[in-house]
Amino acid sequence: MAKIQAIRGMHDILMHDTPRWQFLEESIKAILHQYAYQEIRLPVVEKTELFKRSIGDNTDIVSKEMYSFNDRNETSLTLRPEGTAGCVRAGIEHGLFHNQTQRLWYIGPMFRHERPQKGRQRQFHQIGVEAFGFAGPDIDAEQILMCARLWRALNLSDINLELNSLGTSESRANYRKILVDYFSAHKDQLDDDSLVRLEQNPLRILDSKNPDMKTLIGQSPTLAEHLDTESADHFAGLKAILDSAGIEYQVNPRLVRGLDYYGKTVFEWTTQQLGAQGTVCAGGRYDGLVEQHGASPTAAVGFAMGLERLLELTDFSAMPDKHSPHVYLLLSGDRAVERGLLLAEELRSQSPRLRILSHCGGGSLKSQFKKADKSGAQLAFVLGEDELAQNQVTIKFLRSDEPQTAIKWSEIVHFLTTKLSI
Repeated sequence: MAKIQAIRGMHDILMHDTPRWQFLEESIKAILHQYAYQEIRLPVVEKTELFKRSIGDNTDIVSKEMYSFNDRNETSLTLRPEGTAGCVRAGIEHGLFHNQTQRLWYIGPMFRHERPQKGRQRQFHQIGVEAFGFAGPDIDAEQILMCARLWRALNLSDINLELNSLGTSESRANYRKILVDYFSAHKDQLDDDSLVRLEQNPLRILDSKNPDMKTLIGQSPTLAEHLDTESADHFAGLKAILDSAGIEYQVNPRLVRGLDYYGKTVFEWTTQQLGAQGTVCAGGRYDGLVEQHGASPTAAVGFAMGLERLLELTDFSAMPDKHSPHVYLLLSGDRAVERGLLLAEELRSQSPRLRILSHCGGGSLKSQFKKADKSGAQLAFVLGEDELAQNQVTIKFLRSDEPQTAIKWSEIVHFLTTKLSI
């Protein structure tokens, strides 16, 4: 019989790792709440056509990486490879964009059939942030400031901001012709992927990671030289706000996004600490996407950050312990088991922040003490026949040299409040 194991590139997150995930997620959510963004929860599976229409048939994601299948009704469905398309679909379907502005965020797994490597898995997790109905550069700046605040909250360093403007669809179309002419004149220097992109999406050649093409790409015409006035003014407004806020950035004229729906502002936060997978957070403006799906034109901007990569960067040494129990309750005798479980319930009701682990499964007090110590609990409460007779518990300090003591049940909450500050 074949060994049952997880699918390649899709990993279990075990219980000793989940506290780090929860700490990171809670830190990000706290920042999002400061900016009054609201959570939206989206399906993991959408119709394949949604992603083809949003992301573009010619992108690597749609042509190579999506997990798609036909359901019993022969409808083609896809595990979501990114979140923006689903967020736009939900906004249109539920009328969230009609004469309204929205600031939204979501969290969850995404799926792409890529070659698994550090920082890039086939099931990965993202927090996405989207704002709809805001046309000016102020909302672009707000989202970049939000990211900068998060890096400070997580005490992250060596994260750098790169900016570019992709212009309007009209200016990109003009620039596309210029790029095609340039790269066609140097076809002999293009790799296989770039030859395909030359026909389908020449801007994506600028995003090539092939070192042999670095010089060719570096000498190519830039979009900034052909940017329309509207986009240039928008980009100047964004930079002015970031300058006033003291946010350092680098304008990277070669910065493009791998998704067709982006226009005007694009940005990436990158680091040298993760090797080849150095992008920590990426986003930009996609003003035409809502209209592309048949709804009224709606300005939009957003970003997504990969949680796996942020986990690699975050220092968890100062993370508060919210998972080890405060108290391990040792129980000796049948009557103690029955009364002890009820006592634990009473304590949880009286002190909702108390984490108490009741011993289950029997065993000697010696074996229970070993488990209490292994649990990480600060205190051991012992309840046996003697304690039952006197309506008290014996308390042993597991992380200090304080002497063992005994207290009445009615005094336990006050004792815990004094000793553990809960």
